[in-house]
Amino acid sequence: MRLLLDTHTFLWFLLNDAQLTETARSLIADSGNDIEISPASIWEIAIKISLGKYALTEPLEAFMEREMTANGFRLLALEIKHISVVTTLPFHHRDPFDRLLVAQAIAEQIPIISGDQMLDAYPVQRLW
Repeated sequence: MRLLLDTHTFLWFLLNDAQLTETARSLIADSGNDIEISPASIWEIAIKISLGKYALTEPLEAFMEREMTANGFRLLALEIKHISVVTTLPFHHRDPFDRLLVAQAIAEQIPIISGDQMLDAYPVQRLW
């Protein structure tokens, strides 16, 4: 099954954070699932780093390339069809990163792994 990770889900999985549910951890670790990471998540992490809200011990590019490869995660290319969905989304959620993740999940018809219950207002399957 193809699955899209929300930004916090991606980071919590990598950091083995206790906030990640066992269900989410199992879905991500299941080698039978194709795990997708959005460029929106990488952009969100970059902004958090630039604002001093998050820190890495290495450059973002090196971190992302290593973790994506080591975990077998794939980059879900950002396409016009994804961005177009954003134009039709109601403003249940105002965060631009989450809105783009929702749009990608809708356009690709794939579930999103997220602890954000606000995403339930959209026509996506949220797993947690």
